[in-house]
Amino acid sequence: MNGVSYRPGTRVRLRPSRRADIMDLALAGRIAEVAAVEEDFEGQVHVAVVLDGDPGRDLGSASQIGHRFFFAPDELEPLDGPAGSPPGHRVLVAGVGNIFMADDGFGPEAATALASRSWPDGVHVADFGIRGMDLAYRMLDGYDTVVLLDAMPHGESPGTLSLIEPDVAALPGEGAPEAHAMDPVKVLALARHLGDGTLPRVLVVGCEPEVRMNGDEVDVVVGLSEPVREAVERSVPFVESLIADLLADAAERR
Repeated sequence: MNGVSYRPGTRVRLRPSRRADIMDLALAGRIAEVAAVEEDFEGQVHVAVVLDGDPGRDLGSASQIGHRFFFAPDELEPLDGPAGSPPGHRVLVAGVGNIFMADDGFGPEAATALASRSWPDGVHVADFGIRGMDLAYRMLDGYDTVVLLDAMPHGESPGTLSLIEPDVAALPGEGAPEAHAMDPVKVLALARHLGDGTLPRVLVVGCEPEVRMNGDEVDVVVGLSEPVREAVERSVPFVESLIADLLADAAERR
């Protein structure tokens, strides 16, 4: 648009025009990231952006009301050089699981630990907990790879970390996760349906739980077992190495 290429991840400085409302004017000079390019019924193009540092971006486009802002293309100033270029490979690291079901809370705890680290542009870390619907929509926000952090029993010693690439072609034809539940298979099936059969590459960093609950228990159990808590610490360098490999492979293919 106007000689400038925009796609999810392009970084811009906001330059609202005099015709903008007071809310947009208050954002003048802020740095933001393009989330989508949309056209209204009158044929006018609007660029949806999310502000740098806004935690609401982790809600995904389906739930970002109040966190996405719309500007005309001529109200955006692309940042010069690599800082403004869209990342060559966008990665979402998503913690999933229920913190009230003992070791099922591995994913959220690992995401919290990883969120405190410094990541390259285009790598986003978020704790989705049991918000399966939000994760399904967020997966389709222009990411090339999605890394799920989850407690996964495989018969190994408690705390064992493993890397799995699920066969998305074998997913059920339909998936309808509950608004406040997290079944990764249903989430992936829904995301594939919403994406017209396409999904980003999906990897799962799984942790063998020691304490397993099925949700029918009378009492909740908050807190991880010792082996799984130690696995959360080990998951940080594990995921950092994984992301470095993904970005390096993507750079070689360009």
